[in-house]
Amino acid sequence: MAETVEFRSNGNVAAGYLATPAAGSGPGVLVIQEWWGLDWGIKEMTDKLGAAGFVALAPDLYHGELAGHTEMDKAGKLMQGLPPERAAKDMSGAIDYLASHPSVKGDGIGVVGFCMGGMLALILAANRPDKVKAVVPFYGFPQGSSEPDWSKLTAVVRGHMAERDDFFPPAAARALEAKLQGMGKDVTITVHPGTGHAFMSSHNALGTRDAELAAQLWPVVTSFLHDTLG
Repeated sequence: MAETVEFRSNGNVAAGYLATPAAGSGPGVLVIQEWWGLDWGIKEMTDKLGAAGFVALAPDLYHGELAGHTEMDKAGKLMQGLPPERAAKDMSGAIDYLASHPSVKGDGIGVVGFCMGGMLALILAANRPDKVKAVVPFYGFPQGSSEPDWSKLTAVVRGHMAERDDFFPPAAARALEAKLQGMGKDVTITVHPGTGHAFMSSHNALGTRDAELAAQLWPVVTSFLHDTLG
């Protein structure tokens, strides 16, 4: 079952797309959008997590705004114009909403993010170590001045990056993995050979979708989340 829900966000109200499993309960997982917004592709991923037994919530970080999959300039402007403080509050509010939801069970909350959402998922995990226990970032991670205080990170991270990616270069992904492992964090970042940015995206806006790899990775991701969250 899927529905649009509202939740508190530091005194304001935010909204998101919630999918619940047929069993009625399961671990909570936050799904963080790509730069296009809360589009049908992210809703589809949220539905798939619901079908896999999770209570999945995709918060609408753009507050109703969307870019079409041919509107890269608009998507870039929406991403650049996203107020970092508001996004942080909305994601934190979404975490609290899931943590208190009567259908959510298990130990902590998981976060799955794509592109911009992969970057934000890692930042959220560092900012909310009290709740976030598992993170799966796809082709996105913080770089340079956008990096959070990693010392607070306690979640287990299993990242999936693209080999041919100008947005989030593989060398930088490997450097981040080495840095976090050196800090004693449980972090593995896999750079998948031959892939381009957004290889999981079913809308294939960039022409880089790898359907075979996506099919292989999905059960790995859901198993990891179930094993880590309970």
